[in-house]
Amino acid sequence: MNVPLLDLRAQYATLKDEVQAAVASVFESQRFVLGAQGAALEEEIAHYCGVGHAVGVASGTDALLLSLRALGVGAGDGVITVPFTFFATAGAVVNLGARPFFVDIEAAGYGMDSGRLAAFLSEECRYTPATRQVVHTASGLTIRAVLPVHLYGQCSDMDPIVEVARRYGLPVVEDACQAIGAVYRGRKAGALGEMGCFSFFPSKNLGGAGDGGMVVTDDPSLAERVRLLRGHGAHARYYHDIVGFNSRLDELQAAVLRVKLPHLDRWSEERRRNAEAYGEDFRAAGLLDLITPPEVLPDRSHIFHQYVIRAERRDELQAFLREEGIGTEVYYPVPLHEQECFRPLGYGAEDFPHSRAASRETLALPVYPELSGDQRRFIVERIARFYRGEA
Repeated sequence: MNVPLLDLRAQYATLKDEVQAAVASVFESQRFVLGAQGAALEEEIAHYCGVGHAVGVASGTDALLLSLRALGVGAGDGVITVPFTFFATAGAVVNLGARPFFVDIEAAGYGMDSGRLAAFLSEECRYTPATRQVVHTASGLTIRAVLPVHLYGQCSDMDPIVEVARRYGLPVVEDACQAIGAVYRGRKAGALGEMGCFSFFPSKNLGGAGDGGMVVTDDPSLAERVRLLRGHGAHARYYHDIVGFNSRLDELQAAVLRVKLPHLDRWSEERRRNAEAYGEDFRAAGLLDLITPPEVLPDRSHIFHQYVIRAERRDELQAFLREEGIGTEVYYPVPLHEQECFRPLGYGAEDFPHSRAASRETLALPVYPELSGDQRRFIVERIARFYRGEA
């Protein structure tokens, strides 16, 4: 049996006629950029997230980039984030001329550790209440924002993060690129800070037919700033108030996403059912001393963008499963503070022990909604076979 990590063909088969009709309507209109489909999707995503505004952009990376730029982040600034995440989180900071400052993740859940955030701000920065300015003492850089990541489909513990950030006058931008639909204490991901960023890359729970992204916010001035930035900084054609970017969500992507959005919660629920069944199967197979299933933390839901276990002999297990025809992935084998391009930041390999441990122990297994019980049981049986020494 071959089981891919993700089977988008199975999803497409259920929506083929709707998707093709939606795409055909765009071609009939011959309006491919900033048309009715994109405007409608923005309204639908804003309503879904429970915020006032949504602005479509070209990718999740651009959502991060434009959100930070809308807050004024630039050269000579710093942004606090985590080292265990996809590269774009810190890459967007650097591409604005700013510097990422890392704090470690929680031991469980993989979100930003609010205690580490508080310690960084109190011990490594100086705060001037009169100007509400936070300066990193050693580098002299001004801290401009906090950028937590909702990894694998579960929110960071946002209330204490936001409380610490507001104590220092810092806005919070959520990297929710893997977490659309996740809930934290009754509120949707993206609606927990000043701004939230989503990716519609095809592998996401809500995925397009290419790149795409969205910024959501309750602040109308920030939404307008992102709209200005995505279109070369022009309010009217050829009249540019600022230097912006070319970052617009095209109509074909918006049309595909509008077909898929009504199915999103059902797909996420089916992922949850698969995750729960994995846990039962692992328990029945006597594997819980060797692997740790993902934990759904208090006050949080999980959309299981990825189903990520922690496993003894992770790399050997992955190689064995590959030989058995089972797709897996390591997200992420090298935390950002150990990446060659970030070596000049001066971090040591052991500076963020939870991030380092996660990079060496985690393994993603198939969890997509169409995964069958037979496929899931086959995966668990092969994992059990590995640990029985039958590899």
